[in-house]
Amino acid sequence: MKPPYVVGLTGAPGTGKSTLADGLVALLRSRDQAVAVIAVDPNSPYTGGAILGDRIRMQRHALDPKVYIRSMGARGHMGGLSVATREAIRLMGAFGFDWVLLETVGVGQSELEIAAIADTTLVVLTPGMGDGVQMIKAGIMEIGDVFVVNKADLPGAEKTVQEIRSMLSMGTLLPPRSTGRAGVGAKAWQPPIVTAMALKGEGTEDVMDAVEKHRQFQNASGEARERTEARLKDEAADLVGEWARAEARRLLDAEPALSHRLLRDRVPYAAAEEILTRQGRELVPKAARSRDDTPEAESGPATAARASRAEP
Repeated sequence: MKPPYVVGLTGAPGTGKSTLADGLVALLRSRDQAVAVIAVDPNSPYTGGAILGDRIRMQRHALDPKVYIRSMGARGHMGGLSVATREAIRLMGAFGFDWVLLETVGVGQSELEIAAIADTTLVVLTPGMGDGVQMIKAGIMEIGDVFVVNKADLPGAEKTVQEIRSMLSMGTLLPPRSTGRAGVGAKAWQPPIVTAMALKGEGTEDVMDAVEKHRQFQNASGEARERTEARLKDEAADLVGEWARAEARRLLDAEPALSHRLLRDRVPYAAAEEILTRQGRELVPKAARSRDDTPEAESGPATAARASRAEP
């Protein structure tokens, strides 16, 4: 199965990420490429509901069999993405999509997980969204592989480009993921700055050209392979944390003695250690366990050996 190339679109709300994604879909379809769009929307902290409205801006592609648009709720997950995003991307590859456009809920100072999932991260900015200090505070200067100044017909567009260029010229602010991992002396990737007017359909080809150049750079420098390996390790670690968290909450609700000791001691470390030590394989959901954990496997030689040792 060939994995799709994942392009992440992130930026503050209102910068035109969905409109830009719509333009990129149209461009890729003109090249006969199959495209999937995963748009993550925030959930209400009170009702848990999500409007899932990003796909409204992409209705012209709704009947195209080689375009799939899926809205997902973040469900309170920090990082600007849904917990199931990685698995959804894997499914898109299984169904033969060449590209996945992944749109976040909009970055703040914590919604930066997109950088660990996307092959190329587009940071979408617009004129008048604040000065360079605000961009540094949001962390977006560290995750962008390509910077897109959208709505470039608005006043202040050139100033925004100059601010981005000035900050990128500071060596300490170059994206840590793009500093030439191929070895000492390897040429670092310099994030380009592209202007666009997505609503008018202008600039999308320049954006895609920048994405293609970054893709070629990663393949040539070996960074593509390193990102893939890091992504798998991150996903495995996230699964461990997710499963352990779910099992811990279940035990704390189901076992009064454990919960009582936690509330009595007012220190979580002993309870956490007991859960991890005692549960072991039970931390893994049954649906996700390997086949050798089935009842049939339990009747094998290992079980027989345990039974013989137990006999008097």
